[in-house]
Amino acid sequence: MSKLVEFRQLEKHLAEQIQALEALKGDAGLKKEIEFETKLRALLAEYGYSLPNVINLLDPNAGRRAPVTESKAGSRKPRQVKIYKNPHTGEVVETKGGNHKTLKEWKAEHGSATVESWLTK
Repeated sequence: MSKLVEFRQLEKHLAEQIQALEALKGDAGLKKEIEFETKLRALLAEYGYSLPNVINLLDPNAGRRAPVTESKAGSRKPRQVKIYKNPHTGEVVETKGGNHKTLKEWKAEHGSATVESWLTK
């Protein structure tokens, strides 16, 4: 991409961003939020409090809670062990997933439905 094309794209993007910013400046909801934040910060300064102080006052357990993303991370149920027994060879395969080398070979040779019928547990 030439520098001129890149420049024109960035210039167009900047113009769109400026237009969005101007539209947001006129939003009544934004004005209300800015006013609230200004008054809140002034009140905090007047009483010598910070935001963590207020959070601790309103919800003392807020800092002790684990973030939601961490609690969801290890919540998956462990996979169950499946045991397949080949009736032709007597060979037994124990696996938690379908990505086992021997199991794949059996499925290629005998078909998936047949191998699934060999499931013992």
